[in-house]
Amino acid sequence: MSATVEELMQALTLEEKAGLCSGADFWRTKAVERLGIPAMMVSDGPHGLRTQKPGSDNPNESIEAVCFPAGCAAAASFDPTLTRRMGAALGREARASGVGVVLGPAINIKRSPLCGRNFEYYSEDPFLAGELAAGFIQGVQSEGVGACPKHFAANSQETRRMTADSRMDERTLREIYLPAFETAVREGRPWTLMCSYNRVNGTYASENSLLLNDILRDEWGFTGFTMSDWGAVNDRVRGVAAGLDLEMPGSGGVNDEKLVQAVHSGALDEAVLDRAVTRILNIVLRACDLARTPAVFDRAADHALAVDLARESAVLVQNLGALPLHPGRKVAYIGAFAETPRYQGGGSSHVNTHAAVGALAVARAKGRKVSYVEGFPADRDQRDEDEFLRAVNLAEEVDVAVIFAGLPEIFESEGADRRHMRLPDCQNNLIARVAAVQKNTVVVLHTGAPVECPWAGDVSAVLCMYLAGEGIGEATDALLWGEANPCGRLPETWPLRLEDTPCYLDYPGDGVTADYREGVYVGYRWYDGRRMPVRWPFGHGLSYTGFVYRDAALDADTLTDEGSVTLRVKVRNSGALAGAEVVQLYVSDATGAPVAGGRVVQSLRGFQKVWLEPGQECEVSFAITARDMSHYSAELHDWYAAPGRYELRLGHSSRDIRMTVPLEFSTRRHLPLTVDENTPLGILLADPRTAEPVRRMLESNAQAMANGGGDGLMPPDAMAQMLDAMPLRGLVNFGGPEAAAALPALLDTLRRAVQS
Repeated sequence: MSATVEELMQALTLEEKAGLCSGADFWRTKAVERLGIPAMMVSDGPHGLRTQKPGSDNPNESIEAVCFPAGCAAAASFDPTLTRRMGAALGREARASGVGVVLGPAINIKRSPLCGRNFEYYSEDPFLAGELAAGFIQGVQSEGVGACPKHFAANSQETRRMTADSRMDERTLREIYLPAFETAVREGRPWTLMCSYNRVNGTYASENSLLLNDILRDEWGFTGFTMSDWGAVNDRVRGVAAGLDLEMPGSGGVNDEKLVQAVHSGALDEAVLDRAVTRILNIVLRACDLARTPAVFDRAADHALAVDLARESAVLVQNLGALPLHPGRKVAYIGAFAETPRYQGGGSSHVNTHAAVGALAVARAKGRKVSYVEGFPADRDQRDEDEFLRAVNLAEEVDVAVIFAGLPEIFESEGADRRHMRLPDCQNNLIARVAAVQKNTVVVLHTGAPVECPWAGDVSAVLCMYLAGEGIGEATDALLWGEANPCGRLPETWPLRLEDTPCYLDYPGDGVTADYREGVYVGYRWYDGRRMPVRWPFGHGLSYTGFVYRDAALDADTLTDEGSVTLRVKVRNSGALAGAEVVQLYVSDATGAPVAGGRVVQSLRGFQKVWLEPGQECEVSFAITARDMSHYSAELHDWYAAPGRYELRLGHSSRDIRMTVPLEFSTRRHLPLTVDENTPLGILLADPRTAEPVRRMLESNAQAMANGGGDGLMPPDAMAQMLDAMPLRGLVNFGGPEAAAALPALLDTLRRAVQS
């Protein structure tokens, strides 16, 4: 019978405990052979395994594996069942390869399109990112392998990522940068979690007790072990004390010795070290036990799944009639991405696969009438005028020109942020020249993040494939030729230009600090709040069919603190083709109550993807709670929703709202209110606890206020605004001795009302 964790802890020496808290090598935890404690292997794997090849001394030499859609593409599915299927496939392959924990999903918020690692991340929206992450985690762990969401937290840039200080207010941290991790932890229940490199408000994430203990464990109930990103440890002793359990990839024993010395000196309580070791052993032994069950892994079936997922994730962002392509029409494919597509990002998530083919090869294999000119290379910005002329001449001769464009890997990779938001100049130039001679120009984009599209108004259709994994060629072919119906939605806003982005003036910072001055106004919260024109909005995506919404209704008109209501709406496929619609629920605060830091126009609070045959109708429902109404209040250090009217908006995108349903929210909670002589009357009149006493006081002093305020000299609205801004002490100036005598009693009444 194997020993329990408690028995192992009793038998371990101090040196062995310290050793278990760091990696044995680049990919493995340490073993303690005398006690039968095995090593556990981990592997990069947000969209495919990067597992070190057996027998290789090079940690970057990986086995051949299936490459699924990267996070940017998977998020465009708007479908947690899809990320769950992908996670399960990765889990099976991981267990077959001897991997105990998959390092993924990567769920940091896309603060700026320039982040070099955006291709790995899901969205600018924390609700969408959290739901997709939870699905991925559930899928991986259903196969007996642990998942490791990363990078916790506020790691939204590559510039000086190992030392940069992400500085933001409490509301921004809680409302934008933490909720995706919260959902991942609460719903996915991951075995492990990875901290980020950066500092958060001055403290390294690897030694940030607020993040690793107070929030992650005490609030969210995380029970697994935490690990560092590779090389993210700053002060190892502080890290263990703050809740960082495992250092990867280790320091060759240097930090292990520091832990031993800290325990001997009393700087670190051995019980704290024991806690970290216990957490690690619980997972290592679980992984070892589950690994005994044989894994069923079918590479051909998983390639077919990768194709399916790529089809589900593609976004048709524009179509004036050129798509779908029809057999018999003469079609030109232009651009080297048609032959050698970019389907994954560079860096730690790079998967060694040889199963990817381009759309051109698939079209030829299917006997489609397609001509091809390279036009521009796939790996660099290089213009060849002779090649350009060949492309333009071919485009004039055919019925449809399809240009395969995108970002070369040298433009977009882990480790470096993009310098601009443009495609290579050679691509923009050729697209414009082709569009000038061919009205049926289609652009297929291979990119991990938004790019400026100055030619969008000149082309007929744009199909965004993002980085869709090894199935990209088959999926692109099916979507272009109408064998599949596009159903993806944009998980991020595509702005017209870089200068429009919310953090343009602050990103990526001065190399030491990164000030998140845009606050909660990230992505569509910024663009929609300013009613700013964008290229394509958040949630946008077209289909070869159409959908109509009707009969939206709530089962109750009022929501309370502890209650819930259900919103139902009927959706019908009004077109001639089968297709999928993503019904999106946005909540808008219409109470008029002031919000510290500003009120966002609307926030995504639900989405459902439904597949419908032509003419078929279904009912979609959403359960809504007080949390869905709430913003994070730094005054309460908790979530809060003001009482009053809210709007539930059902839409096809953040800019295409089809139906709006009002909802009243009733609450007994109140924000803290300090009452003194400088409290403005407007604040007191807006608070139900203090409104009535102040109103009575104003009525009793109405004549004095009118005389002192110059009644008739101001328009009514100006007078109302003046009263709104007037502090309580101003009553003395206008009300005289009587008002001065009454003020102490009024203050006492108001303070009691607030405290009751």
